Amino acid sequence: MTRNLVELVDWIKSKNCTHVGMESTGDYWKPIYNLLECEDVQPIVVNAQHIKSVPGRKTDVKDAEWIARLVRHGLVRGSYIPNREQRELREIIRYRRSIVEERTREVNRLQKVLEGGNIKLSSVASNVLGVSGRMMLEAIIQGETDVIVLANMAQKKLKNKKDQLMLALEGNLVRHQLIMLEKQLDHIDYLNQLIDELDEEIDLRMEPYKEEIELLDTIPGVNKRTAQQILAEIGTDMSRFPTPGHLCSWAGMTPGHDESAGKKRSSKTRKGNKKLRSALVESARAAAKKKDTYLSAQYHRIAARRGKNRAAIAVGHSILRIVHIILTRKQNYIELGADYFDRLKKDLLIRNTVRRLESLGLTVEIHDNTA
Repeated sequence: MTRNLVELVDWIKSKNCTHVGMESTGDYWKPIYNLLECEDVQPIVVNAQHIKSVPGRKTDVKDAEWIARLVRHGLVRGSYIPNREQRELREIIRYRRSIVEERTREVNRLQKVLEGGNIKLSSVASNVLGVSGRMMLEAIIQGETDVIVLANMAQKKLKNKKDQLMLALEGNLVRHQLIMLEKQLDHIDYLNQLIDELDEEIDLRMEPYKEEIELLDTIPGVNKRTAQQILAEIGTDMSRFPTPGHLCSWAGMTPGHDESAGKKRSSKTRKGNKKLRSALVESARAAAKKKDTYLSAQYHRIAARRGKNRAAIAVGHSILRIVHIILTRKQNYIELGADYFDRLKKDLLIRNTVRRLESLGLTVEIHDNTA
């Protein structure tokens, strides 16, 4: 309880302790850290993997003695713990993300109910909960079964698919499925309202970082919400990360090193910051859809050889390096172009192309038009 933790802090201060080390186990370190950071004591949160003791002699008391010995000799390095303001911002942005994910899950449940009633609306409409889809669903809940009436509710481009809609809306939703649809729509509306309220609070808290958000928004694949999440996770002060490589390593976006006796084993990335990692992977997949950009060219270049998942990690790594440079230099993103990799190996590309054409019995003459 808080009263017991206050007594702990008083006891630490009575012993003239200047530093306190603790394992970063779950969320159990947070209450103690919150109290210690308000006092003249330096709390050090250490990765449990870095302070493993000798196996076979493990108790809580032995662990505490071992951590104290390591801290006393300066053999441990504290984890990056942002200040209280950034921690609050990080918590509310992570909560918003979890609500968005819950809304996606609820939409998937709704589509599952429709499929169970032989309603194939998702096969025709790209967005089941768009203006047209929402009107049709509400009418179905109210008892409307005439597919012609339902198809005539289509709006804009969906009007051109009325014949397909009439086929897709032929189904048999029974009473319990209609009840589930009604409750699911209500739940989705509630989640949308909650997300809007969280957006207002986040925008208010992110007002001091307006310039940084605009700079990050210039990166392909990074929008306003993604920029907010990145800043909430890493902050704006890049002095704690000496190089972009340090930041990528902390986030878990770099290949691992596992070598023994001259043999290289698995190089999979470590866990790192899961929330930041997922945001960067989403940005990478969005950047891959942008045409004539360096990040898109990098994604497709790697995806062809190593697969889409590894390509997304690699492009996410590049995005995070760009974020470090932008926040350090306070400048907009500079686009290198989709032909950047071709320009890097121009001579090699020309030789290979000429060789392939000559193998087909053709004669090739090269003229440089850039001069």
